Amino acid sequence: MQVKPIKTEADHVAALREIERLWGAKESTHDGDRLDVLSTLVEAYEESHFPIDMPDPIEAIKFRLEQQGEDKKALVGIIGNRTRVYEVLRHDRALSLAMIRRLNQRFRIPAEVLIRPVRIRRKKQAT
Repeated sequence: MQVKPIKTEADHVAALREIERLWGAKESTHDGDRLDVLSTLVEAYEESHFPIDMPDPIEAIKFRLEQQGEDKKALVGIIGNRTRVYEVLRHDRALSLAMIRRLNQRFRIPAEVLIRPVRIRRKKQAT
């Protein structure tokens, strides 16, 4: 396969096949350099054709807690008291800048994920 820009799905599939064939090639060899270039081209193609949206901030917090084997109690003191934690996790309250900073520091959740708008649930009004 000739190394060239990936413009079509067929080019993408061919590049993936070549990457699979070259997988494990030693660095600084012809095959290793070819693997590196093809991987970069595939990554650029996939980022532009298959973008991944950033997760909802609350879902990111829940996911990180699960990853670390923690529960909601771990958020007390970081988000606020127990009531505040549940308000945030139920989408009743948005994250404040101070909460975002503490979550980023404590759980290493990227700030660009945490600053995304949180859809606040509208409270039902009595009629």
